[in-house]
Amino acid sequence: MTCLSGLDPRFGRSLVTAAFLLAVVPLAAFSQKGVDPQTQRVREDASKTTSRGSDATRSFDWGKGKTRTRERLPNPYILNGRRDTLVEIVQEVLREKRLVLDEASSRLSDGLIVTQPFQVGRGPVIATAELRRYGVLEFADTAWSRGQYSLIIEIQPIDGIRSNVSVTAKVEGRSGQGLMTEWVTVPSSGLAEEEFLVKLVEMVTGISPDDALRDGQ
Repeated sequence: MTCLSGLDPRFGRSLVTAAFLLAVVPLAAFSQKGVDPQTQRVREDASKTTSRGSDATRSFDWGKGKTRTRERLPNPYILNGRRDTLVEIVQEVLREKRLVLDEASSRLSDGLIVTQPFQVGRGPVIATAELRRYGVLEFADTAWSRGQYSLIIEIQPIDGIRSNVSVTAKVEGRSGQGLMTEWVTVPSSGLAEEEFLVKLVEMVTGISPDDALRDGQ
């Protein structure tokens, strides 16, 4: 005490201030070390701005290998060829598709070709499934035991080198109500006509309309 009494009062105040700072700084450091690291990360994340592109600017990848489809062929369909030549090709297509020519109803010289009924399903399950493909069933609860269709093909010349080929399908199902059964005509879905036209175009041109789908175009 005797040594400090002779010091300048301002120097004494400086010593007090320095002593105070030496006491406070370790406490602050200790308090900083005591902060929970997880809490600190949460605070830092909250201070960041999360950016996300809007749905309008995003592109969606629906994946490869999806089933490709095309528009059905026009019906009537225009083919290059004289009527008599096309009549011969039509008969060849019928044989390949196992469709039998109805000679009594057909007039080949006039370009009219009619087939006998072709069975597409037998038995309640298969007949109903096939009739749903080739026809339009208006009543779902009808019991179908058989299904069939016949084709009416007409070839009309446009000029000396082109002809219109139209295909109409008559789709029938055999329904049973108790002991009574009968053939009922149902509207065509267009599938029978499409299948025949695709094969005919391939036979005439050498190129199938489905080639583009198989090539992935």
